[in-house]
Amino acid sequence: MATSIRLAPEIEQRLDRLAAQTGRTKAFYLRELIEQGLQDLEDYYLANGVRERVANGQEPTYSTADVRKDLGLEN
Repeated sequence: MATSIRLAPEIEQRLDRLAAQTGRTKAFYLRELIEQGLQDLEDYYLANGVRERVANGQEPTYSTADVRKDLGLEN
């Protein structure tokens, strides 16, 4: 799927310089950034959604004692 983005001139210059110095394409580095950064974004935004639901009382929470009991880990 083809996608286009607009980069700030200074970011594009950095990307151009990296591509020229390494012999790789700008597209290669953009794919790398997206693939590596997507996991971080998913983790952040999904966790933030859970945090908001907990704060609003919409997500159940469990104490450590309850979890240990449910797992049969009581001493």
